[in-house]
Amino acid sequence: MSADKREPVLVIGLGRFGSAVAGSLERMGHEVLGVDCDPALVQENAGALTQVLEADATDMATLEKLGAATFRSAVVGIGTDIEASVLTVLALSDLGVQSIWAKATNDKHGRILERTGAHHVVFPEQRMGERVAHLLNERLKDFIAFGDEFAIARLAAPATIVGLPLVTSECRSRFGVTVVGVKRAGEDFLHATPDTLILPDDELVVSGRIADIEGFARCGG
Repeated sequence: MSADKREPVLVIGLGRFGSAVAGSLERMGHEVLGVDCDPALVQENAGALTQVLEADATDMATLEKLGAATFRSAVVGIGTDIEASVLTVLALSDLGVQSIWAKATNDKHGRILERTGAHHVVFPEQRMGERVAHLLNERLKDFIAFGDEFAIARLAAPATIVGLPLVTSECRSRFGVTVVGVKRAGEDFLHATPDTLILPDDELVVSGRIADIEGFARCGG
């Protein structure tokens, strides 16, 4: 496979989650085969993906005809119909697909998917709910959690460190966060160094425990 051509991906279920994943994969250079049993969703995605087919992906014979076994990676974006989601993952697993990503609506659904062959289970609604909750803190501009405790966030520079170089503000020892970089209006992203001076309108990219980041965002504000 050439350097500019990425491996094809099978995406089953073309609702909001599945179509978003499929569209992003196409933009990244992957060929995408999209599959859904809803003719309206098939029609809606027909012009955006490499190929889109109307089919019942819970049926092993159907997946075999679609060539599912030739794909190394597959995404199952079926959410509301838990039975269809589980049967599809099981069929893909039986066909030997090496990397199966599946959307789950809750923890119980996720555990069933893992036991039936999903290698990666994602909880988009839950994760988005958590992200929105964190962003309700008006000083946080963006937020990505990794696991239950660690995160990277973009936030307005707290007043308590404005006017100081990072070496003086001692963010890691005082607040438990690491300042990764600084973004200033009209300037490129600046990787932080001990000598980086924090200005009043700076936005910071920081990493650390979620509780520490939230506490840092509030300090001196």
